[in-house]
Amino acid sequence: MSVLSPEQCQHFAADGYLVLPSFVEGGTCARMRASIQEQLASGEGPVEYEADVAYPGSPASLEEEGGRTVRRLLRAHERSPLFAAWFDDARMLEALGQLLEGPVVQARAHHNCIMTKQPRYSSDTGWHQDVRYWSFARSELISTWLALGMETPENGGLKVLPGTHRMPFAPERYDERLFLRPELPENAALIADAQYVRLSPGDVLLFHARLFHAASRNHTVDTKYSVVATYRKTDNPAIPGTRSASQG
Repeated sequence: MSVLSPEQCQHFAADGYLVLPSFVEGGTCARMRASIQEQLASGEGPVEYEADVAYPGSPASLEEEGGRTVRRLLRAHERSPLFAAWFDDARMLEALGQLLEGPVVQARAHHNCIMTKQPRYSSDTGWHQDVRYWSFARSELISTWLALGMETPENGGLKVLPGTHRMPFAPERYDERLFLRPELPENAALIADAQYVRLSPGDVLLFHARLFHAASRNHTVDTKYSVVATYRKTDNPAIPGTRSASQG
């Protein structure tokens, strides 16, 4: 049985993103949050710090106050059977297969992580496309974003530019880090139509790797947790010798 309706597939094709409300039940979300908090407390496993990303608002170095604030718990698939089971969830794989029109597999060289956005030392992420991280034969990849709590504009929830996954962009519209240059009139016109994606615990956001998205820092007192993965069709191989080829 299909997981997504024809209308949902059409919405994704047109806008480049789709929200699946209450896709994961509350008990699973609570167990994931508990596991994440235990791992943050223990320092277990590889992480990325706020100072590593060097985004607006990030501490300038690991040695500065807040520099070792964890932004991502990396290699989430290996961290707990909870996350491995979610990444291999049959309903999710079926939904992604509908959107990509064929069997899919997780691409683990990037994402495959727990995103944390902590209150005091979080940072702003500019407008970007996740395709910049990937080196596959085709740029047809989809990310899944599982909210483990409320995601709002106030705590750094995602905002998107609908339909940009279908648009061509000349190189001069990006800066040297491949963020959209907001000062250019043609970019500013797109950004004016940005849509916030508000999520509740258990909601899943699906979005295309070419869809422009961004997020502010967390202005609340509570940490935001999200589980993120990216998928490709099985017949879309990584380009040999690239980071994407290192873990599929």
